[in-house]
Amino acid sequence: MSSKFLAELSSDYEKLFETEIGYDVIIHAGEGQNTKEIHAHSNILCIRSQYFQIMPSKFLTELSNDYEKLFETQIGYDVIIYAGEGQNMKEIHAHSNILCIRSQYFRSAFSNEWAEKRDGKFIFKKPNISPQLFNIILRFIYCGNIELKNLQGPDVLELLIAVDELNINSLVSHIQEFLIEHKTEFLQQNPTGILETIYQHETFTDLWNFCLEKICEEPKILFSSDKFINLKAPLLELLLKRDDLYMDEIEIWENLLKWCFAQQNIKNDPTKWSKEDIIRVERELYRFIPLIRFYDIEPTDFFYKVYCYKDVLPQDLIHNLLEFHIVPNMKFKTNLPPSRNRYHLDSTLIESKHVPIFASWIERKDSSHYNMKIFHMILNYYIVQIGMELTLKLFIKIVIIKELLFGFIFNFTDGKNISTSKISYVNIREYAVFCHDAYGPTMGNLHSNRNGWSNVNRGDGDRYPNIGIPENHFTVEYYEVFQVINK
Repeated sequence: MSSKFLAELSSDYEKLFETEIGYDVIIHAGEGQNTKEIHAHSNILCIRSQYFQIMPSKFLTELSNDYEKLFETQIGYDVIIYAGEGQNMKEIHAHSNILCIRSQYFRSAFSNEWAEKRDGKFIFKKPNISPQLFNIILRFIYCGNIELKNLQGPDVLELLIAVDELNINSLVSHIQEFLIEHKTEFLQQNPTGILETIYQHETFTDLWNFCLEKICEEPKILFSSDKFINLKAPLLELLLKRDDLYMDEIEIWENLLKWCFAQQNIKNDPTKWSKEDIIRVERELYRFIPLIRFYDIEPTDFFYKVYCYKDVLPQDLIHNLLEFHIVPNMKFKTNLPPSRNRYHLDSTLIESKHVPIFASWIERKDSSHYNMKIFHMILNYYIVQIGMELTLKLFIKIVIIKELLFGFIFNFTDGKNISTSKISYVNIREYAVFCHDAYGPTMGNLHSNRNGWSNVNRGDGDRYPNIGIPENHFTVEYYEVFQVINK
């Protein structure tokens, strides 16, 4: 049990002592004119002492243990809670004064007398909370103990919903922290259902922000789910408003169409749509169109994957996009949403899709292990694009990375296709990357030689294994220098 919960428990019981809520014991202390009436609670006196000892605060642990005994023995209970429903319903006993001081929900119930009372005992029916979860909640109310590690992610979320209903605010924060730190995998099991559940509870702010950031960072969690089409429109709208949604804009557009066609039960074949179909699709898309960054979609994708839906898009938008793609040097219109911040790369050579594979090469792990927040090490690396006359007239891109222990070099025969890459780790580490007195930046054998570049063996063997970089007489169009910071 954390000291935070223990201190809170002690504070609540001190309030119970001071406010005397639900007292059933009257003690006349002193004598004569000094006699004073003091109110107390028989169940607490019984469990704490044979003769009403008042313990100092240093015995908080003992206090918690005694209240746990009270919870387990149910001495003097005056509350009956029917938790669960049907065959899973179970009767649970508790004490009104303790529930009242520890939970706003029960405090309101007892003060307003809306709780049913039978034979001197309060009756509560909570069919929406299982007996197992209610016992966990009551144990926390009584003694500040909460054990979550043995619960599955969905059960922890159900527990969070229950404590929110009972207004146990400290536990709401604690359970959110636990879910974020230990149960992140549960989000992938039912992302749409979990998002909708969290969205309905205003107090789940931390968990809500975490889920949104996680989905923006790894969109496939949601967009590749077979339940994506069941996502409610307001939630989809919130996601598409995000500037950090890490997806190509054309993928966002295609997923929006998939969702839209599922809502309207219409096939994805605009050539066969009736006028009624066009109107239905147009109305479904209307609220989302301003959220799509159409100007970030490549011309080919625009022609084959956007323009074919021109009948359901605003005509001025279609006109402006055609003008943008056809007219040379045409700027896109103002008052547009900014491009999504998929990854901040001030580069004409590197694209965001290259980053995970770079990270995998640095740490020698599979590229699927990485997302955009993991590509962080303290390195200096050079990126060189070399213009060459090859059979297919392709460009080779070369990246050299130097670190204290290793460096590597690779090239893409097709920069648009990361599967065409070849990589080689340095053989002679002191030559990974250095600045030559005469040639300037030198990477292995690769260096500037007068008006061209050379990759000739210097007599000490291949400083990097050969990956097809020519030896002589090629020109470098430009190269870029970056520093990647460990965070």
